[in-house]
Amino acid sequence: MRILVTGASGFVGGSFMRRFAATKGVELYGIGRRPMDFANYAQIDLAEDFDVPFSPDVVIHAAARASPWGSRTQYVRQNVRVTQNVVRFCERRGYPKLIYLSSSSVFYRREHQLGLTESSPIGPAFVNEYAETKHTGERVVEGYQGNRLVLRPRAVFGPGDTVLFPRILRAARRKQLPLFKNSGPPALGDLIYIDTLCDYLWTSAMRPDVAGEYNLTNAKPVVIQDFLLDVFARLGVAAPTRRITVSQAMLAASVMECTYRLLRLEGEPPVTRYGVTVFAYSKTFDVARMLRDLGPPSISLEEGVARFIAWQRSQP
Repeated sequence: MRILVTGASGFVGGSFMRRFAATKGVELYGIGRRPMDFANYAQIDLAEDFDVPFSPDVVIHAAARASPWGSRTQYVRQNVRVTQNVVRFCERRGYPKLIYLSSSSVFYRREHQLGLTESSPIGPAFVNEYAETKHTGERVVEGYQGNRLVLRPRAVFGPGDTVLFPRILRAARRKQLPLFKNSGPPALGDLIYIDTLCDYLWTSAMRPDVAGEYNLTNAKPVVIQDFLLDVFARLGVAAPTRRITVSQAMLAASVMECTYRLLRLEGEPPVTRYGVTVFAYSKTFDVARMLRDLGPPSISLEEGVARFIAWQRSQP
């Protein structure tokens, strides 16, 4: 089995390469924007038409702009154009199975959403340009004539995380992370541990009968604020004490975003409307299809959190 992994210098793609690098009977080849020390790897800008000396049986397309902040040009280039180029590569190479790593954010609205399934409505409005361009990528993949698969993981975390927890911990340490006042039940959210996601990718690659669309989680929703407070306590990070309403948080995020765009400030705002949406509103998934076809999570949520805590403590 020959597997090509795009985004191999990123969190998910790199984790997959490391997890299965020594597996017998499998040859991996990675592509990414940054230099890496993998045995079979090419540093390539996938936004340009590309080719590599490798004919895959399966292509795992994990390359994307995953940051919640950026320009529309960046998102279109890195999430849409790159996907178009990957599809063209696959067409030239005999139509290998194409696994597209999308995002659960394609479903998101600024409201509570419980029990989302693969058939839940998507669009026409999206919470941000990341979600919109990831869904556009899905539409590109729909036009692929080979065997194809769309996976939508929710809140990936674990050792090597560059997107989710680094932002949360940075904001908490800077006293920029508030707690939300809830007029109703507390917000619930699903997550997926990185090794669980990698194992689902592996199963998807190994089984030609797995096709279509799958939402992926660790199948164990948590109360978001309680979960974060537990992580903070185990890492010795002071818990936030300031409490605000969701409407106040949305207003502050809107002002921050406008300021950063108008003044062309470097970096990203300390709070974004997308971030408020993720933490203030419930987002849970009915993953019956995942459990039926791909099996239960290989690593429990509790074990995943323990591994993440141990890794985080080892960081400078």
